[in-house]
Amino acid sequence: MTSAHHSPSPARRYVMTFACEDRPGIVHAITGAIVEAGGNIVESRQFESGDSHRFYMRVEILTDASLDEVRAALAAPIESFGIEAEIDEVGRPVRTLVLTSKSTHCLNDLLFQTSIGNLPIEVPLVIANHDTPARYAEFHGVPFEHRPVTSAEEKAAFEDRVREAVVEHDIELVVLARYMQILSPELSAELSGRCINIHHSFLPGFKGANPYRQAHARGVKQIGATAHFVTDDLDEGPIIEQEVIRVDHTRSPQELMAIGQDTEVRTLREAVGLFAQRRVLLDGSRTIVFR
Repeated sequence: MTSAHHSPSPARRYVMTFACEDRPGIVHAITGAIVEAGGNIVESRQFESGDSHRFYMRVEILTDASLDEVRAALAAPIESFGIEAEIDEVGRPVRTLVLTSKSTHCLNDLLFQTSIGNLPIEVPLVIANHDTPARYAEFHGVPFEHRPVTSAEEKAAFEDRVREAVVEHDIELVVLARYMQILSPELSAELSGRCINIHHSFLPGFKGANPYRQAHARGVKQIGATAHFVTDDLDEGPIIEQEVIRVDHTRSPQELMAIGQDTEVRTLREAVGLFAQRRVLLDGSRTIVFR
């Protein structure tokens, strides 16, 4: 008769990101606690900000322990050093609400990249102030809501629905995928550190409609895109990712728009991916990005 045999628990991979006031012994305490818990560090990045004198770290841990056991093992050094920490499973899809308007290039890319497994996010809902994006959401099997914003009352109702959706769907990230409305200061504050916007890099030089036609008229030599966290200051939030493409006088306004939209798509995708992988930490008005 053979004895009962219990297979060992499969190794799990967790990610810990944290920030705290810089002082000696932080890394030693954290890594020591991980080793004591039977964990193996498979990736580690750290940075000390000379501006804020704060210490930032991202570490991936391979272990047989459960998430609760890992959190318990790290509780003592977290408390001792006053650490602001997040510990989660690597690759767990981040629940993401997407807001958009007429332009669909960023929305379509996010939904496509998610559907093929290239982005570790889960999109339970898309809300737009135009009905144009409906067919893209439907194609990818994502619920869609059209809520017009043509008055102050409708804007307030739209933002109230965003608040409801955040609670209803346990939203961790809100993405403005070319959502062409300015969020109220109140909603911007409520979503601080978890709302990403994308815009072309002509701002504030070329405001309003047809920025690419304005850029063509001025003979720009480079165009680009910026993905940043949303704050009360319009387009002034901490920058997560930027990309710039060289162009010249031979490009038509239509070609500039195509290049610009492609740049916006890639830049937003990269920013969302970095956030979802827990690689973006806030350091005041800028970001620390561990690639």
